[in-house]
Amino acid sequence: MASSRLAEYLANNTHIGIESATELAASLKTVTVPKGAFLLRQGEVCRNSFFVEEGLLRYYSIDDKGKEHILQFAPESWIVSDRESVYFGHPSKYFIQALEDSRVISLDEAFVLEISRRDPAFTEANNRLLHNHIRHLQDRVNELLSFTAEARYLRFIELYPSLLLRVPQSMVASYLGIAPESLSRVRKEMAQRHHGS
Repeated sequence: MASSRLAEYLANNTHIGIESATELAASLKTVTVPKGAFLLRQGEVCRNSFFVEEGLLRYYSIDDKGKEHILQFAPESWIVSDRESVYFGHPSKYFIQALEDSRVISLDEAFVLEISRRDPAFTEANNRLLHNHIRHLQDRVNELLSFTAEARYLRFIELYPSLLLRVPQSMVASYLGIAPESLSRVRKEMAQRHHGS
């Protein structure tokens, strides 16, 4: 099956062109992941990055007290991976789980090598994507350390505009690093201000 979202993503982020991107995407295996199933569990070595064609994944950890901490959501056209585990071969500290029935494409080292062969400039494009990912993580750490709960929530809406109706409030709160009750209070205060204006 041709993977249109991935082809579009590749065409937008590399120089290989839409035809070559479509051909390359169609050669990859698309995996159907049922809601609740795991692509990665804590303690396993992550071998691939996962591109979401359809559906929604989450990337999270569980601390010693059994509390979940969501680091990233991955809706359509997003990529999620434990880069440390992939690069260094370390057992992962994280889980990657489907929150909806999803179609996912596994991107392995062979795929990266094939794109690099077709597009010599891909290494530079890939580095740019990697640096963008690092920048996003730095911003996220800064938000968790210094933003108010409301500012974090507004940033979440900006980053994931389609997710509020797809993700339970408890998971949004986990991503924001606040209690669900705090998120309820923030949403209530914002709604009151909106209706009062």
